[in-house]
Amino acid sequence: MSNPIKKIMVHVDGTEQSVTAAQYAICLASFSGAELIAHYVINTRAVQDLLRARIFLQDEQVEYEHDMEADAERYLNYVNELALKKGVSIVKKCSKGSVHKELIDSVSEENIDLLVIGELSRIRSRRDEFYDENERAMRSVSCSVLIVKDEDKVWEMYESLT
Repeated sequence: MSNPIKKIMVHVDGTEQSVTAAQYAICLASFSGAELIAHYVINTRAVQDLLRARIFLQDEQVEYEHDMEADAERYLNYVNELALKKGVSIVKKCSKGSVHKELIDSVSEENIDLLVIGELSRIRSRRDEFYDENERAMRSVSCSVLIVKDEDKVWEMYESLT
């Protein structure tokens, strides 16, 4: 039987949970030989909502988007360094838009077998659940989803890779 997981995508968003998910995805790619894609989505929808609510001015929106682009590059480079240390190559991907829509589209376009995401944030209300972008993506993508938990155990597994 051939390996059922040929392409893995990990969603990187700058949180500790997404870095832990990236470490786990690196381990999976190392063990399985699967291609690994690290995808960072710059959430321009949230910025547009802030502009519409008059929390941001147009000039502030442009500056904030530049900051988000720099964050995306920094985190993708960090995940790339983590992978290279363990002999795993990754494809870095960055897109802009609504997080869940970008992930859904990317999973489909890239023919992803497994989406790896960090632990979901604690839901305090139904409204929070509706607006959580990772939750929406998890429920809507066409592939299997792995939610990574237990940061300490993942770190040990990552560190044990040669």
